[in-house]
Amino acid sequence: MHIDIDKDACIGAGQCALAAPGVFTQDDDGYSTLIPGREDGAGDAMVREAARACPVGAITIGGAAG
Repeated sequence: MHIDIDKDACIGAGQCALAAPGVFTQDDDGYSTLIPGREDGAGDAMVREAARACPVGAITIGGAAG
């Protein structure tokens, strides 16, 4: 799985970090970022829910990385 966060669209709502805290966090400015080593979703079933929860659609989920 490949996760992409559109940094220009992100408003820092934090819904992704609430839905999948093992994959998403917020940077020092409050914007969404992936936890290092979890860029592939780490098998977390809530990653897709985190993308759906984003109020501005800044998170996209794709197939296999690479």
